[in-house]
Amino acid sequence: MVSFANRVVLVTGAGGGLGRQLVLLLAGEGAAVGGIDLKPEPLAKLAAELPGKSFTWAVADVTDRLALTKAVTQLRSQLGPVELLIANAGIGIENSARAFRAEDFEAQVRANLIGVANTVEAVLPSMIERRQGHLVGISSLASYRGLPKMLAYCASKSGLNSLLEGLRVELKPLGITVTTVCPGWIRTSMTAKVAVPASEMMELPDAAHRIVSAIRSRRSFYAFPARIAWRARLLHLLPGGLSDRLVRRAAAAAAKQAGQ
Repeated sequence: MVSFANRVVLVTGAGGGLGRQLVLLLAGEGAAVGGIDLKPEPLAKLAAELPGKSFTWAVADVTDRLALTKAVTQLRSQLGPVELLIANAGIGIENSARAFRAEDFEAQVRANLIGVANTVEAVLPSMIERRQGHLVGISSLASYRGLPKMLAYCASKSGLNSLLEGLRVELKPLGITVTTVCPGWIRTSMTAKVAVPASEMMELPDAAHRIVSAIRSRRSFYAFPARIAWRARLLHLLPGGLSDRLVRRAAAAAAKQAGQ
């Protein structure tokens, strides 16, 4: 079993939600963790919760390639070469056909896809030089097909899956592992207003533990929870007309539940 003790880990979006929980788990296992987020306050608070653990942080926006590269260079000078990257930073904004805004679409693609590409660029050359490393991208079950009011989010995560697939094939002969993680709904501030059945909303600690386990096993692709992942796969594989009808029905049920 792979140990995280003394491994240098970089986590983006580390100040809250899933990123924060992953930092707590990995630092608790003895990893030397570097965290990046948009604001210093949540990172400083997280550091205060990890006395005696190896955690350092830097502020950067993953969509700003130069600032991100500078932040990664700073963390690398303190911790050493990044052995495990968890590209977790991302955003979700309602993006509906009824009030379509290209600006909102662009913002999500920049954060959820270009931001990952920027982060990969900052760590990959060193991994290739050392012929070892592990890249992990946090995608979503929403990557399987386009969903109402989630147009940009679905598109950005689908693009992320393709990016990671291509990297995985090319980098495996160089000793570098690539893992795509596709969670379902996780209870965080970003999903607080999402109308889904309570049974489909995972608690944050459970989701983080599952992801760490998948990383430890060096899985190439991990989608969970299984029941919802299989449903998403089915919607992707069904003929377009039938898949659309099922999605429309599910969206109508969710709207009714939310009292809209």
